[in-house]
Order: sequence, then structure tokens, then C-alpha cells
Amino acid sequence: MVMCHLFYIFAFQLNHIKHNNHNEMQKNLIIALAITATGLALTSCSKMGALSADNFSVTPNPLETLGDQVPATINGRFPEKYMKKKATVTVTPVLRYATGETKGSAATFQGEKVEGNNQSISYLVGGNYTMKTNFQYAPEMQKSDLYLTFDARKGKKAYKVPDVKVGEGILATSALVNRTLKSSNTAFAPDAYQHVIRQKEEANIQFLIQQAKIRTSELKSVSVQNFIKTLREIRADQERKALDNVEVSAYASPDGGLSLNTNLAQNREKATRIYVGQELKKAGLETDVNTKYTAEDWDGFQKLVAESNIQDKEVILRVLSMYQDPEERETQIRNISAAFTDLANEILPQLRRSRISVNYDLIGRSDEEIQQQYKADASKLSVEELLYSATLTESVAEQSDIYKRTTQLYPNDYRAYNNLGVQAFQTGNYSDAQNYVNQALKVSSNAAEPNVNAGLLALLNNNEEAAQNYLSKGAASNAVGEAMGNLYLKQGKYAQAVKSFGDSKSNSAGLAQILTKDYMTAASTLSSVEKPDGMTYYLKAIIAARTNNNELAIENLRNAIKEDASLAKYAANDLEFKKIAKDSTFQLLTK
Repeated sequence: MVMCHLFYIFAFQLNHIKHNNHNEMQKNLIIALAITATGLALTSCSKMGALSADNFSVTPNPLETLGDQVPATINGRFPEKYMKKKATVTVTPVLRYATGETKGSAATFQGEKVEGNNQSISYLVGGNYTMKTNFQYAPEMQKSDLYLTFDARKGKKAYKVPDVKVGEGILATSALVNRTLKSSNTAFAPDAYQHVIRQKEEANIQFLIQQAKIRTSELKSVSVQNFIKTLREIRADQERKALDNVEVSAYASPDGGLSLNTNLAQNREKATRIYVGQELKKAGLETDVNTKYTAEDWDGFQKLVAESNIQDKEVILRVLSMYQDPEERETQIRNISAAFTDLANEILPQLRRSRISVNYDLIGRSDEEIQQQYKADASKLSVEELLYSATLTESVAEQSDIYKRTTQLYPNDYRAYNNLGVQAFQTGNYSDAQNYVNQALKVSSNAAEPNVNAGLLALLNNNEEAAQNYLSKGAASNAVGEAMGNLYLKQGKYAQAVKSFGDSKSNSAGLAQILTKDYMTAASTLSSVEKPDGMTYYLKAIIAARTNNNELAIENLRNAIKEDASLAKYAANDLEFKKIAKDSTFQLLTK
């Protein structure tokens, strides 16, 4: 208030000079004092003073992306006698860049006599404060400045407080995931074609108690008739079916003496072997017949009892576990009279048997035969043969034709649609990729591969929630680990990303290792990328720059820009290369 009174006194004196004949020196002195007083009065009466960058610190400095966010913690201080007792000051962080600006979260502070819930700042001693803010990263923010703006008010009166620059630039390395995503390994849906498929046909022959003669009724059973049919089919199509061998296993039930059961099992084995030999001869086939017998089939007995609903089942199973001697087992079980009756009627007859196993191979078409058949008439190929045929050529165009033909012949199989989507993704045609993946999901909504690919496409569109939902359905795909790694990168969870990538050799895996500062592993990963591109070399340049190998950094930048010219402009603004920004070669590469 004293300054305000001085201002009015000097104004009065100045006015008085105009109407009186004071000497010139006195006049000039009075004017000078009036000007000084006016400045002081304006500072004290009409505004709060300017704040300096020294009043603030920002963490991190420079700012750095975390996933696709730019978090910042701002620590500030209002100086002594700055915050008027009835004033409020709202502080707003603002990122300013060439194409615009983005405001962060504001915080309001108040003088001691203001009634409100904001942090109160003492007029006499000033006060410290901390505010947190976050910006959604956009590529144009890479070259930007962080300012604090102030809305200072006392009642209805506003004070002009100049903006303060507190930060410069953003280290946006984590945001490179938006570029590394484009070279991610997608989820290819494989064929299940096999040149040779192992086959087994089994038949069972039941015997009466204490007998080893094969009954005619048993030879009419479905399983035995299928055995005979299989032999005939093998004989009729030896070009596509190759007999390996026949196995005969004979058994006796565990009731009765061991000597009796051994003799029974041996005789049942012999009778079955003779029968098999006769049927092989009728079919005109020759092969090995491997035989064995089991005198007392306790394992089969235990299995059948466990699967049954007979009385005292648990007691019988406990006896089997308590006694290992066959005779003691039988004695204890016979003592359970009610249960033994059920065993004699339901379980033991099933164990008096022999089993015949025909082992043979189904021989599929050769690669040449599949290719010839595709050219002659693709409709005669199975879906597995068609999908496999696409792997027999390195021509992307030919593969695409095969997949499209497969969708026409087998529209209810999602794999061809998915693989067309994979091709489109790899060539950067994301619109077509989305259409094909959608068709695959329409056919099979829970199929792992198209869900993984849909997740990758969602990440490209910055839709992390949708990506999470798709990837949760893609757990069965071998590619889900890498896709989840990309999701974790977008979320700023770098350690989880590294774990999810595992041994993957991709740009994204290398980026995750850079962000966890594991530069040696990152360098090894990037050197093992099967098809290195501009981003592969760019990431290598970052590793070199961070490890103070400036010469190698420039060499890798040169290779990166050769592969992708757009990286020149990006590198020019990248704080990763701040240390070499004045190097003439760097400037030449990035101009």
C-alpha cells in the first residue's frame, strides 16, 4: 500500500511541475522518481511477479515416453512474499510443438486467506509443491517444449504471470513400438498334412473261462470284421497303404492258480496267432506277427474295477494296493463275498481275451503329385493338401492364389483366410489384412491364429483393450508370446515384454531389451533378425549411441536411412542422438 501512495504523490508532483516554473534539473529528478515509483507500484499493486525456471524441476528430464504416454512430475516453489493472501494461482503444464499444443493436468494453489480445498501457500515464507501430469504421445511431440502457464487471480482481478519454459524435447524411444509392430511375426495357420500317417486297427477276441478255443461267434464281432476289412484294403491299395506288422497280446484273468492262468494265456496267444496267420494268407499279405501273453492281468483288473460301479469298489482297490502277492490278493478279494460275485459276472470275463493290433502307414501324395494335381484339378485335393501345397513355393503370388482357391473349395476352414491376412499384414496392406482376419474369425471365432493377428491389428490402431481381448483367445498360437510382448511394450511394462518375447528375434524384442537397458542381449537379438529392415539398423544405432560408440551409431544410421528414408527426419529430432547431433556426418545424413 505504501508504494501505491508513493505513486499518487509522485503523480501529483509531476502535475504540479507542469504548472510551475521549477528549474530543469529539479523537473528531471521528479520525473525519474515518478517513473521508478510507477514501476514499483505496478509490480505491487496490479500484478504478481514473473517466476523463473529456477523455481521448478521436472522428472524425468528430458521427458520420456512410457509406452504411448508421457508422464511428468513437476516440483515447484512459490518464493517468499509471492502468493498474495487472497490470491489463487492455477498452474497448467503445456507441451508446445510445431503443429499445436497439448495441455496436461492443472493444479490450483491458494493464499492463506482463501477459503478452499487447494494447497495453501504462505505469503511470508512461500511454499513447495508437487504436481503430476501425463500427455498422450503423438509423433509431432518429439520436438517440443514443456511450459507452465499461470492463471493468477485475486478476487475478480486477474494478474498476468509470464509462461515459464521448464523442459525441452521428448525421448520417444518406447514409441518406436508403433514402427516395430509392422515387422512383427504374425500367426500363420499351418496345415496338418503328413506324407506318412501311422495307423492302428485293433480287434478283440473274448474266451470262455478256462478255455483257449476261438469261438465262431467271436469271429463275427465288429472289431474282428474290421480287422479283416483293413487287411483287404491294405492289399488293394499298396501304393497308399503299407503294412508294418501285426501284434497279438493274450491274457488270462487273475482268478485261479498262476500255473493254470499261464497255460491259458499261452494257449490263447497260440490260437490267436494261428488265426492271424490264416487271415494274412487269405489277404495275400506277409508281415511280422509279434506275440506276447500276460498270465494274470492285474493291471486290466484294477482299471476295470476303478471304472465300474460295483459294490465295495473302494475296498477292492485298497486290497490291490496293500498286497502285491497274486495269491494273497485273490484270497483277500474272495473274502469279500458279495463283491466277488459282481467281479465274476462283470469284470473277470472281460479279462479273458486276446487283442490283435494291425499297424500300417497311410502314404500321402508326394510333393510333385500334389503340385501336378493342383494344376490338373485342385478340387480333388484335401484341404490339408491344398494348404501344404502353398508351402512348396516361395512365390507370394502363387501362395496367394492357392489360399484363395482353398477358400472357394473349403469356405468353412479358417486357415486360408487367416494366411491371406498374414500376407497382407507383411506387405503393409492392413486394410486387406483386417478383412481377411475378420473372415477367418467369422468362420471360427475362437481360432487362435486369427485372434492373435486381430490383436496385432488392434495394437496398430492403438486399441489396447481390444488387443487384450483378442490375444486372450490366441493362447494356443506359437505367435501369442510375441504379440503379448508388443502389448506390454505399448503399456510401458518393459520387463514383462522381455519375458513374453522370450527368444524371439524381432525388432520389438530388441526394443524391449533396449528399454530395460540390456544392451548386449538387444544387440544379439537384432543381429539375429531374419530379415533386417530400416528399424533393425535404427535400433542398433540407438544401442551404439547409448554405449558411446558414436562411429558405429552413424554407420547403423546410414544403413537405417538407406532402408527407410523417413528415418532421416526422425533421427534429426531424436534425443537418443543428442551427443552426435553436431557431427557433420550425422547432420548430412539427417538433413
